[in-house]
Amino acid sequence: MAIRSGWSSDERKLWMRNFHPPTPGAPRLLCLPHAGGSASFFFPVSAALSPDVNVLAVQYPGRQDRRAEPYADSVEALADALLGVLDPRDDTPLALFGHSMGAVVGFELARRLEAAGRPPAVLFASGRRAPSLVRADGTVHRRDDAGLIEEMRKLDGTDLALLDDPEMLRLILPAIRADYRLVETYRRAPGQRLSCPVVAMTGDADPRVTLDEARSWGAETSGAFELLVHPGGHFYLVPRHRTVNAQIQEYLRRLAPRTRAEVAAP
Repeated sequence: MAIRSGWSSDERKLWMRNFHPPTPGAPRLLCLPHAGGSASFFFPVSAALSPDVNVLAVQYPGRQDRRAEPYADSVEALADALLGVLDPRDDTPLALFGHSMGAVVGFELARRLEAAGRPPAVLFASGRRAPSLVRADGTVHRRDDAGLIEEMRKLDGTDLALLDDPEMLRLILPAIRADYRLVETYRRAPGQRLSCPVVAMTGDADPRVTLDEARSWGAETSGAFELLVHPGGHFYLVPRHRTVNAQIQEYLRRLAPRTRAEVAAP
């Protein structure tokens, strides 16, 4: 999955879903799903924030209407592809929101945007430890189906009815396993801290992310850093959607009048 130029509007629509029309000039919020997740996970975010925010939800290859496409083989490949998909002519402020695996994809995309002179206005990193932290227990992708299902139940982010439906499991497990392999084998390349602001969000009872691990996102940027802790587990943002959406909206409201040149200025 190599970076390209000259993406068509149809190709962009494959990658980025815009569920609600925005107000012209509205800041963009690129939403990056968790392992096994899809663009539709962010439909409620789009409904809540539109039209003041241009919510663009990423659809990874290998799931739903893109299930015939091969899975990405690395976080870096996803970031490269997304850099190519984003229209370099669009000068409206761009914020990145990634949950779990999406936070790591967002980090790598932010690095590429900064290197290309198109820095994001902010990276919201949700439900994930900082990229520099590696755990020895990253072997979920090697488990059998029962072990993978057990992990999904622990994180409580999948409709339990789906986990009891053999036909649905046949459809969703391959994408989940591929995503776990992708994120568990990811290793942050040395160098290049971000300069954009980073807002880390986490649940106070997340079985996969400690508060210290979430706080470590502050070392990934030379810009401003903020840690927002919510009650709940790995998918705290579902029951806490009103509060999370309000926090995002308030942050983006401050960015709305700024151009990319102003965001990049020291």
